[in-house]
Amino acid sequence: MADNLSDTLKKLKITAVDKTEDSLEGCLDCLLQALAQNNTETSEKIQASGILQLFASLLTPQSSCKAKVANIIAEVAKNEFMRIPCVDAGLISPLVQLLNSKDQEVLLQTGRALGNICYDSQSSKEQFASTNIAEELVKLFKKQIEHDKREMIFEVLAPLAENDAIKLQLVEAGLVECLLEIVQQKVDSDKEDDITELKTGSDLMVLLLLGDESMQKLFEGGKGSVFQRVLSWIPSNNHQLQLAGALAIANFARNDGNCIHMVDNGIVEKLMDLLDRHVEDGNVTVQHAALSALRNLAIPVINKAKMLSAGVTEAVLKFLKSEMPPVQFKLLGTLRMLIDAQAEAAEQLGKNVKLVERLVEWCEAKDHAGVMGESNRLLSALIRHSKSKDVIKTIVQSGGIKHLVTMATSEHVIMQNEALVALALIAALELGTAEKDLESAKLVQILHRLLADERSAPEIKYNSMVLICALMGSESLHKEVQDLAFLDVVSKLRSHENKSVAQQASLTEQRLTVES
Repeated sequence: MADNLSDTLKKLKITAVDKTEDSLEGCLDCLLQALAQNNTETSEKIQASGILQLFASLLTPQSSCKAKVANIIAEVAKNEFMRIPCVDAGLISPLVQLLNSKDQEVLLQTGRALGNICYDSQSSKEQFASTNIAEELVKLFKKQIEHDKREMIFEVLAPLAENDAIKLQLVEAGLVECLLEIVQQKVDSDKEDDITELKTGSDLMVLLLLGDESMQKLFEGGKGSVFQRVLSWIPSNNHQLQLAGALAIANFARNDGNCIHMVDNGIVEKLMDLLDRHVEDGNVTVQHAALSALRNLAIPVINKAKMLSAGVTEAVLKFLKSEMPPVQFKLLGTLRMLIDAQAEAAEQLGKNVKLVERLVEWCEAKDHAGVMGESNRLLSALIRHSKSKDVIKTIVQSGGIKHLVTMATSEHVIMQNEALVALALIAALELGTAEKDLESAKLVQILHRLLADERSAPEIKYNSMVLICALMGSESLHKEVQDLAFLDVVSKLRSHENKSVAQQASLTEQRLTVES
């Protein structure tokens, strides 16, 4: 077999140049056979033989063996190591041209070849961006009526559309209009093929919105017909369209201007209605998408109060009972965005015992780091934004203190900091209530470690010292501070390069000296 293969490759080199039809067909059949038996090994030999460069000339519309050559390319491009060589051999442009062929077999093999070359490969996608593939594919797509052909083009389009430059080219070539038409035609059909096409089409639509430029082009200041059509998907009865609609809104909601415009134009009510329809049936993907959209819309400061008064927190809290981590994660993120600097809302939520107990439970979700992190951050946010004694009492009663102390040792500085600020507020407002929990969570030892550690960020050192001073009001914690040689660590920090840290070290040192 191996000798046979090298002979075939040698022979192919000669026949490819002088294009002797019969022997050429024979050689190509041999290669396809070899690839069927051992794809990887044969591909390596094809790569070493330099034959790829010759394939471009065999892919012309006049060539009688173009379908077989495209088939060979599709086979070798199943191997990741062959994708860049196919691009370097200049095969993309001739393959793209073949998409105009009337021959079914040629179209099928060309589609496979292009799909496999750009599958998962960043650099080959960049090469594609400099060809007119987007335009050709969209033109071809508009001509197709058969389901299989359209699916094949979809299979080439989806990986290509992951590249931002190509997203924009596809939008400019009019792909979106085609997709919207498909959705309109297929939405009420229960035929298997139509359901598949509706899903593929609406998924691709959402993918196009992941590019900043393509998304902004389609938003058109909220006046765009595409944006309006997508809005109409949300109240539809088709789950796939509801999902795509909510994901599209989440993608449009990637900058403040868009978010503010959408909230002012009633998108929040539409999303809340959608969530309401899925409280009982537990359609996780739709819940997740609608919550993602609400979370993004809640980022601009001006939207928070509007969304709170529209009743978003109540709508979101209906999902507290969800056992699905993706839904839990988005629910937490949405609430955290909504209460940012909204004291009244933070107080109301922080006194909600059901919510706080669920947060404490999720703080222990070891298998779901995302949910665990978001629960901790929301606990801390409830205290930081409400600065309320009642909220602190609720969190103490629900057993939340130990989680905030653990959060102070997080590997993420932002989370450490949020924990320390919340703990300082607890110590300032409700030290008596929290004293026992702070003690059993070994807070003082942790603060000593944070201050002694060279690697702690300046803001961590600063907030740890502020917290130490606040803890002095408790007799038992004060004693713990005295037992650990805090003066040594703190006096070293007086010469810290960060001015705020150095100043806080002097103040803390005085406080420790006076009270010792």
